This record gives sequence, C-alpha cells and structure tokens, in this order.
Amino acid sequence: MEEHDYDSNSSPPLMSTYKHLFVEQHRLDMDMGAIDVDECELPVIDLAGLMEAEQVCRADMVRAASEWGFFQVTNHGVPQALLRELHDAQVAVFRRPFQEKVTERLLGFSPESYRWGTPTAKCLEQLSWSEAYHIPMTTPRPSTSIRARAVIEEVSRAMYELAQKLAEILMRGLPGAGEGETMVTTREETCFLRLNRYPPCAMAMGGFGLCPHTDSDLLTIVHQQQDTVGGLQLLKGGRWVAVKPSPSTLIVNVGALLQAWSNDVYKSVEHRVMANATLERFSMAFFLCPSYHTLIIPSSSHVHDDDAHYRSFTFGEYRKQIMEDVRSTGRKIGLHRFRTR
Repeated sequence: MEEHDYDSNSSPPLMSTYKHLFVEQHRLDMDMGAIDVDECELPVIDLAGLMEAEQVCRADMVRAASEWGFFQVTNHGVPQALLRELHDAQVAVFRRPFQEKVTERLLGFSPESYRWGTPTAKCLEQLSWSEAYHIPMTTPRPSTSIRARAVIEEVSRAMYELAQKLAEILMRGLPGAGEGETMVTTREETCFLRLNRYPPCAMAMGGFGLCPHTDSDLLTIVHQQQDTVGGLQLLKGGRWVAVKPSPSTLIVNVGALLQAWSNDVYKSVEHRVMANATLERFSMAFFLCPSYHTLIIPSSSHVHDDDAHYRSFTFGEYRKQIMEDVRSTGRKIGLHRFRTR
C-alpha cells in the first residue's frame, strides 16, 4: 500500500486549477459526499463453469447483467502475476513529475494520452479528482523495448479476448437469440485501456474520483488493484452502494451500447468512484468498443421493430453526441438522446 510515499510534484494541480469551483460553491451536495453507503457483494461468475457447467454459467451471467448490470468473474485467465506487474508499471509512470506526464512521450505514449481533472466541469459535482492514461490498443510501439510498455500491451490483449468472449455470451443469451444471431463486431482500433490514479482528496464533504456516469461502450472490465482502498460505487434500487474490493477478481459492467442492443434487457448502470481523504487508489479499466460505423439497433430476432426502445445509431454518432453534451452541459446525456419509448 502506498500512502503519501510520492513526491508532491508528481500529482496534477487539481486544487489550484479548480479553486474557482470551491469559491462558487461553499458546500457540496450531500449525495456527493462521504455519507454512509451500504457495501454490496456483486454476483460472482466462475468462468471455469464454461467448461464444467456451461449452461448454468451462461445463465448466471445473463441474470447478473440483467439484474445488476455488474458482476465479478473468477478463473478469468488473466494471470495475477501479470496484473501485479501492470500495477507496478502503473505506479511508476504516475510517480513521474507532472510536467513530464503532460509534455513527454512516457513509455512511447503521446502526451495526449495523459488526462487529469475535468476541463469541462462547471461545478464541483462534475469534477473528477483523478489522473489517467487513455491507451488505445493500436498505439504504435516505441522504437526501443520497454518492459512496462510490453506489460500494458499484454494486459490489453488479454482483456480484449476476455471481453469479446463475455460479450458474445451475453448477446447469445438474449431472448430468442440463436447461433445464427448477428453479433456486434468489435474493433481493436476503438478499444482502449485506461490506467487510473485517484489522489487523496481532503475536501470536507469528500469528492468524486470519477463523476457518476455510464460507460459509452459494449462492455467494461475493471481491475481494482488494491484490496483495502475502496471507492467504486454503483446505483442499485435508487441508492448508492459500495463495491467491496477484491484483487483476485475482475469486475465486468454493461455499457450503453449493449443496453441499447439488448433493448434494455441488460442494464448499463450509473456508477462513480469516491476519492479517499488520505489514500491514493489505482485501478485499470478496459473498454470493448465496435467500429465507429457499426450500427447499434435493437431489431434482431429478440425484438420486433415496433417494440424497439431506441432508434438505430452508429457508435460514431453516439460518441459525437456524448462529446457535444459534455461540452455544453458538463455531463453525459447518454442513451436518453436515442430513446424512442
């Protein structure tokens, strides 16, 4: 566990940059702060069951995606040693001086891969107290061999293969879907890995490490890399509940595109990360996406055209609308823009 063992010049200047938001708003909304929330145990899917009890395992996964929108997987095939090595590489890159992170090609990634805070934030509720590396799978390799970069690529590849397998199970698990069902084709050039660091946030009412949102993809796989620093919360039954950290599992959540494709059978659930007052937190997330031209339309064998909850749209159209909404309102509007009923 790393507790304040980092040089202050490595952290982004969150407080000084967003000081005006604190001046304008003396007090945060209570829903945002460090109020007590219940801790939940997400459904656990043992993927070894795909070999031993395939139908039961698939049914459990479909039920979890329908009722929770989140679940955990064990025996997922991604080596724990590789995930620990990724954590070490992640800590090292975030320990670099802030000015290097915003100006230099660390590990061969462009400076644009590094992001921090929320430039579009119009109030404290829209501010994410975090820094991250946003790494597309198709980022060109550096000319020199760097082990940390190789580890990131190995994890990205393993997560991509796992996410594809899980997404196919969920798509084929829809009512009326069969082996001939058309699947959403994913593309490496739109998928990406995000390395997250949430610095300590000592604001009196607490703060968002990541603001409430739903994911703009098909499926997300998250690894919480510490077993004592929680923070991930999801909206369940109208209440925020905290997800108990478990470094031996991977957390899977349904993205907005899969909710639309399933015609609301699967739920893309709003979630957030709360920053800790004294401890930093690290996590990794992989986002499974289709090509920008892929048509998302809930009119396959399980949905009649007149029963579709959404109009058809492409992933590119969805991403464009999200960016426009964030620029104009400071937040995602999401699937509501495309809903017909």
